[in-house]
Amino acid sequence: MADLVDQLIGGEIPLLCQTSAGMLTTSAERPAALLCGSFNPLHDGHLRLAECAASRLGRPVAFELGVVNADKPPLDAAEVRRRLMQFVGCGDLWLTREPNFVGKSALFPDTVFVVGVDTAVRIVDPRFYADTDATMRAALEALVHRHCCFLIAGRVDATGQFQSPDERRWPAEFQQLFLCLSEAEFRSDLSSTAQRLLVPE
Repeated sequence: MADLVDQLIGGEIPLLCQTSAGMLTTSAERPAALLCGSFNPLHDGHLRLAECAASRLGRPVAFELGVVNADKPPLDAAEVRRRLMQFVGCGDLWLTREPNFVGKSALFPDTVFVVGVDTAVRIVDPRFYADTDATMRAALEALVHRHCCFLIAGRVDATGQFQSPDERRWPAEFQQLFLCLSEAEFRSDLSSTAQRLLVPE
C-alpha cells in the first residue's frame, strides 16, 4: 500500500499535512494563513517571514509546498520527503498538488497566502492564464469569492535591488486581495538559490 506521500503525488488524496512534530495526516485543521514556497532549501528568511506575517495578521502561519508548480518540474517522492524533513520542529507544512492559487483557494478558503513579490507579480500576469486578461480576472474573482487574499513581502532581485510590493500596481478592482508588508516590517536578502550555491555537490 502506498504511503501518504505517494498517495498525494499519485493524485489519490488532494492535500497532506506534516505537523511540526513530523507526523503526516490528512485530517489536520485547515490553517488561517499559509506561507507558500518551494523551500529548496528552507532558510531563516522563510522562518522570519512566517513570524512577521503572524504578527501582522494576528494568527499562526503554516507553510505550503506545491508538489506541482506552474513553471517548475513536479517533485518526485524522494525530493518531497527531503523537503519535509526540513520542517520538523519549525512548523506545520501542507503539501498540495495545486500549481496555482485558484486551486489552492479551493482547498484553503478564508486563508491569507503569504508570498514574495516575485510570486505576487505572476499572480496578475496574463501569461500564466493562457495569455488572456479575462481568465486572469476570473481567477482573481474566484479568490475574492472564497474570501482569500495575499500578504506580500518584498524581495531582492537579481540586480541586488530590493523590490517593495508597495511599488507595484495591483489591479484596482482587486486591490483588497493584496496586502503589503513594508520594508520596515520585513526584509531578508536571503534566497534559496544563494543558499544552494553554498552547499557543495
